[in-house]
Amino acid sequence: MGRYFKYILLITFLAAILVIVFLQFNSNRSINQLIRGNEDLLDELNIKNNLQQLKTDIVTLESKVRGTLIGGVAIDTDHLQKEIRSIQQSLQQLDVLQSDTLITSLIIDLDKAINEKIVFNQAVLGTFSIRGKKAAEKMINTHYGTDLTDSIKTIAVKIDDLHQLAVTDLIKKANNNGRKARALGSILALIAALASIITFGYISYKLREQQYLIAKLNSSEKTAREAVQVKEKFLANMSHEIRTPLNAILGFTNLLQRKEQDNESKEFVQTIQRSGENLLAVINDILDLSKIEAGMMRIESVPFSVRGLVHSIATMFRVKAVEKNLILSTKVDSSIPDTLEGDATRLTQILVNLIDNAIKFTNKGNISVEITNEGISGKEIRTGIIVNDSGIGIEKEKLKNVFGRFQQAEDSITRKYGGTGLGLSIVKDLVLLQQGKIDVNSQPGIGTSFKSVIPYKIADAEINKPIAMWNKQFDQYDVEHICILVVEDNEINQNLINHLFNSWGLKFDISVNGKQAIEMLSGKKYDLVLMDIQMPELDGYSATQEIRNGLKLDTPIIAMTAHAMPGEREKCLSFGMNEYISKPIREEQLYKLISLFLPAKQNNGLNNISGKNNPVESYRYINFQYLNEISNGDKAFEKTVTAQFIEAIPESIMALENAWHNRDIPDLRHQAHNMKTTVSVMGLNESLQPFLDALENENINSESFQKNISPVKRICEISLEEAKQFYNTL
Repeated sequence: MGRYFKYILLITFLAAILVIVFLQFNSNRSINQLIRGNEDLLDELNIKNNLQQLKTDIVTLESKVRGTLIGGVAIDTDHLQKEIRSIQQSLQQLDVLQSDTLITSLIIDLDKAINEKIVFNQAVLGTFSIRGKKAAEKMINTHYGTDLTDSIKTIAVKIDDLHQLAVTDLIKKANNNGRKARALGSILALIAALASIITFGYISYKLREQQYLIAKLNSSEKTAREAVQVKEKFLANMSHEIRTPLNAILGFTNLLQRKEQDNESKEFVQTIQRSGENLLAVINDILDLSKIEAGMMRIESVPFSVRGLVHSIATMFRVKAVEKNLILSTKVDSSIPDTLEGDATRLTQILVNLIDNAIKFTNKGNISVEITNEGISGKEIRTGIIVNDSGIGIEKEKLKNVFGRFQQAEDSITRKYGGTGLGLSIVKDLVLLQQGKIDVNSQPGIGTSFKSVIPYKIADAEINKPIAMWNKQFDQYDVEHICILVVEDNEINQNLINHLFNSWGLKFDISVNGKQAIEMLSGKKYDLVLMDIQMPELDGYSATQEIRNGLKLDTPIIAMTAHAMPGEREKCLSFGMNEYISKPIREEQLYKLISLFLPAKQNNGLNNISGKNNPVESYRYINFQYLNEISNGDKAFEKTVTAQFIEAIPESIMALENAWHNRDIPDLRHQAHNMKTTVSVMGLNESLQPFLDALENENINSESFQKNISPVKRICEISLEEAKQFYNTL
C-alpha cells in the first residue's frame, strides 16, 4: 500500500484542483449573472421613472395649453416644442419594453394616444390663434382631450403593472444568483480549509516521520561508530597483546642469530625467525586494512629508482624462490626512466604481496616480474606492473573472489597454503589509492598473471644512491655523559633493550611504570625517555602529561607501543611525546630515533675534517652523500651550495612562522613543501620529512604546529652549525 500512496495522493490532488476549477467557474458565472441582473434591474427602474416622467410631461403640456387659453397670452412656440420633444424622448425610452409581448401592444396604444394628445393640443392652440378663445374653449369642452389624458394614464398604469412583474422576476433571479454565488464561495472556502488541514496534517506526518528517521539514523550512526570503536579497540588490544611477545621473539631471535650455532640450532632459529616474520606480516595486513578503511593510508610522492627497487625486492625473494626450485626473473622496460616520483613504499608493498603470493602457489616453473611502459604523457608515465607465475592457477568463476577480503579462491587453499586472504585485497586498495587499476588472468594448472597500471611522475634528475650502512655505535655522541630512562613494564622487553643498549655502549635506567618514572625524573636528569604506553598504575599518556605539565621538563620522549593503529603517532604527539616507534622494535629504527634526540659531542674536532673522504660520519644530522654525488669533487660548487643552504634555512623557518602567524594555510603548506628541496642538499630529508609532511598535508592547529615546527627549528639550528663548520673547511 505504501508504494501506491504517492499515486493516490497525486490523483486526489488533481481531482481537488478540477473540483475547485469547476466550482470557481460556476461561482464566477453566478456572480456575472448577478451583476447583469442588477444592471437589468437598474434599467427597469429607469423605465419606471420614464413612465412617471411621461405622465408628468403630458399633464404639464395640457396645463400649459389651458394656461395659455385662460390667460389669453401669446403662445411660446419654442417652449411648447421643448415639452413635446421631452414627451417623445420619454416615449422612445419605453421602446425597450417591446421585448415583452404583453407590453408591446400597450406601448403601441400609448404611443398612439400620446401622439393624438399632442395633435389635439396643437389643434387647440391653432384654433386659439386663428378663431379665438371661445372656439378653443369649445374644443376643450368636448372632453376629447380629457379622455385622451385618462387613456394615457390608464395605459401607463397597465404598462407599469406589467413592468413591475418583470422587475419582481429580476429581483428573484438576482437573489437566486446571489445565494448560488454565496453557496459556491462557501464550498470553495470549505474545500480550501479541508485542503489546508489535509496538507498541514500530511506535512506534520512527514515531519514526524522525518524526525523519526533522523533519530533512527542517528542511532544507527552511533551504533556504527561504537562498532568501529569496538573494532579499533579490539585491533589495538590484539596488536598490543600479539606484538609484545612477538617483540621479544624477533628481538632475541636476532640476537641469537649472532651467536655461534650448529646447523640444527641455526635451522631452529631460522624457523622461529620466519614464523615470527609471518605472524608480523599477518598483523601488518590487518592494520593496513584498518588504515585504508579509516582513510589514514597516505600516498607520498618522492623520487625513487624503479630498477633499484625491483632489484632489491628480487634479491629479497631470491632465496625463497631457490628453496622451492623456482626461477625468479625481473625485467624493466628500457624506455622507462630510472627515477620516478611516487610512493616507493606502497609499490614495494604491492610487489612483495604479488611475488609472495606467486611463490606460495607455485610449486615448479618460474615467476617473472616485468615493469612496462604503458604510455608517457608529458611528465607522467603509466607504469605497468606484471607478475606472472606457473602455479596452480584459478578457475574463471573464482577470479571474482581473488581481491575480496578474508577470501581465497577455495577454502582448501587456506588450509593447505595458509594466509589471511588479505594480501591481494590490500594490493587492490593500494593500487586504487594511487589512481591505478589492476586485473588478473588465470588458467587452472597453467598459471596466473596479475597486471596493474599506476601513473608516476618522471623525476627531473636521476638518482643513484647506494644503500647507506648504519653505524651500530654512538661514537659521535658523548655517551659518557648520556643517560636514558626506559619506562617498560614487560620483563622480556626490558631484557631486550638492556642487551641492545649495552651493545651500543649507552647508559640507562629502567622504570616499571609511569609513576616510578616521574619519581626518577624528579631526582635525576635524563637525556631521553623511552616510554611504553600500556602500563599499570600510570600509563604512558598520563605519565607524559605529568612530565610536561607537572615537572615542566622538555626531555625528549619516544613512545614505545604495540598499538600500531591509524592515528597512533598523532595521538602520542598530541600528549606531548616527540616521536613514536611501534613494537616489535626494529634495531635499526630504534637506533635512528635515539640518534635523532641525543646531544652531539662538544669540541670533537669538526674543524679538522677537510682531509676526510666521508665527512658524513662526523656530523649528527647533515649528510654529504647527495652533495658529493652531484658535485663530483667540485669544492667550489660545494661551497656555493653550502652557503646557499646557510642563507636559505633561516628564511624558510621565518616563512613558515609568518604563514602560520597570518593563518595562511595554503602558503604554510607551500613553504613546507619547498623546504623539503632546500634541506635535501644536506641530506636532512630523513630527519625533517615527517615534520614537514605533517605541516604540508595534515590539518594544522596551534598545538600541532608547535609540535612540528619545534623539532624542525631544533634540527635546523644544529644543522646550520654543522654546515657552517663544513663551510669553513672548504
